[in-house]
Amino acid sequence: MVWDKEKKRIKILLVEDLEEHVLLIKNTLEHSGLKKRIWVCGDGEAALDYLYNRGDYASKEKYPKPDIIVLDLRLPKLDGLEVLKRMKSKESLKDIPVVVLTVSDETEDIRSVYNVEGTGYLLKSAFIVEKSKKMEGLLDAILSFGY
Repeated sequence: MVWDKEKKRIKILLVEDLEEHVLLIKNTLEHSGLKKRIWVCGDGEAALDYLYNRGDYASKEKYPKPDIIVLDLRLPKLDGLEVLKRMKSKESLKDIPVVVLTVSDETEDIRSVYNVEGTGYLLKSAFIVEKSKKMEGLLDAILSFGY
């Protein structure tokens, strides 16, 4: 699928617990020129609440189904792999691309993400550069998944 930037806004759910990483990712996406709306969940339980439209996220109008999810693996309450497993087991959520953005380069983590139908696996260290605080490669990675 090729994203038509002129017609529609891409809906991005960012699941990240570290505020500094949220700010870096949002800043990168804000300066991308891509029409988008971004929602942020700070833990795995909140992400599932958002995806299932329950609790604080009950309104489907305020919290629509995302077009893509950027998911950290190391999350409080419920880890990212468990979030991915649960959402991919629900028919109405299976089609959402999930880009895992994490610090873990463990072979087992990478294998686990792809075994439960994760779309991509990106290391934060490849995008977060201490001096410049830029994550421009993240946008390229998201766009490479069809957006």
